[in-house]
Amino acid sequence: MAQKALTHFTTRPKTVEQRIAAGKALRNKHPISELGDYTPSPKRVDPLAVLEAQGKTRLPDLVPIRYARMLTSPFAFLRGAAAIMAADLAYKDKSTGIKVQACGDMHVANFGLFASAERKLIFGINDFDETLPGPWEWDLKRLVASIVASIRYLGGDDALAKASVKAAVKSYRKHMKKYAGMGHLELWYSTLTEDDIYATYPSQARKAIKRVAGKARTRTHMQVLDKLTDIVDEKFRLKINAPFIVRATHTQKGTPVKEALGVLLESYLKSLADDRRALLEQYRIVDVVRKIVGVGSVGTRCWVIFLSGKDGEDPLFLQVKEAQPSVLEPFVGKSTYKNSGQRIVAGQRLIQGAPDIFLGWGESEGFHFYVRQLRDMKGGVEFDPNTVNLDNAVDYCKLCAWALAQAHAKSGDAAMISGYMGKSEKLADAMVRFAFAYAEQNEKDYNALKAAADSGRIKVAKAEAGATE
Repeated sequence: MAQKALTHFTTRPKTVEQRIAAGKALRNKHPISELGDYTPSPKRVDPLAVLEAQGKTRLPDLVPIRYARMLTSPFAFLRGAAAIMAADLAYKDKSTGIKVQACGDMHVANFGLFASAERKLIFGINDFDETLPGPWEWDLKRLVASIVASIRYLGGDDALAKASVKAAVKSYRKHMKKYAGMGHLELWYSTLTEDDIYATYPSQARKAIKRVAGKARTRTHMQVLDKLTDIVDEKFRLKINAPFIVRATHTQKGTPVKEALGVLLESYLKSLADDRRALLEQYRIVDVVRKIVGVGSVGTRCWVIFLSGKDGEDPLFLQVKEAQPSVLEPFVGKSTYKNSGQRIVAGQRLIQGAPDIFLGWGESEGFHFYVRQLRDMKGGVEFDPNTVNLDNAVDYCKLCAWALAQAHAKSGDAAMISGYMGKSEKLADAMVRFAFAYAEQNEKDYNALKAAADSGRIKVAKAEAGATE
């Protein structure tokens, strides 16, 4: 083993030019134009059966809420249909074979602002539940399909969707080329800062950016304390909003929550570095609730832990979220990590650039979990047709693609990917074809879910509301 390590560190690596040439040569075997093809498998699994199979691993009383959220629009359906799309991407896949740490659930609503350890606002990917090593093209394809679905949902026309897809692919290609020429440490430390965001958007959009950034800065633990808690018997307690936020006394298996939580925390602490563990151990638990989050994640086990430190002015809120196997695993192979929470944390640390200081993983009752801070200066675009400004759609898509390129460059071979993409518009044209073709498939699947709800095949919650974080 020692000799193997020495060999690795003394072997001369390929130059940037050699890796670019290798990527370019791949076009002979995998023409760029083929990436734009989408043909559903003649043996395509019923998409509803995929969702129903996922529902069997989730809390049964919450599955109808998941369906309700997915039925709000084709875009919402796409957000919850990562497993369906993974299977579609794998069919007759003609990828280049260049692997990265793929997000696995790449769409335009999975980006946002968050705080670095230095308390600076960074823009990047903010959901890693499905992350796993996989083809870089799959992330890009899911991103462009989501661009078409989201712009249609927000009231934009297909011309805007096409322009946004093209701009995103051009941004991805441009920044991948830049990262290909960077030194390894320079790339490792690179992040998308507020200045980068301002440089992407036109000057007239800066007021809106400042508003989003300003709102993110207010989303501290003190703001969470004010918004998510009430004073009961002169003590802070988390607010209840059933069925979205409930104070359960026992788990589904009948274990007292305190007992299950103790087992989880014991394993979680082992996943933290010594300095983080020492910091966390100074806090004490005040309250715990079960909370529904997201769209695709609805039905998984998720808890919010409210802790207090020095006094009532020193709160800490942790989100404990169940980690299931990645939707990519049936198609790219199982994770090397036995705990799915560790898979998520390792992937996030590799590609996010400035992960949460309390990011870790644990296990309880045979379920895997990962832990992170709740909110902590997090913010982003609200995909609301009544308030969104589509004038900024193209620039936002550029920014998302930039963040994706950075993630892929940090975890894969930026020079090979850049060499494969080249300088022409071929990749952009191919992604436009794919994006619109898959958006049509997604709308058919959405209509199938509506029909299943109308026929009674699936049960859908009547009143749907509640926070999605």
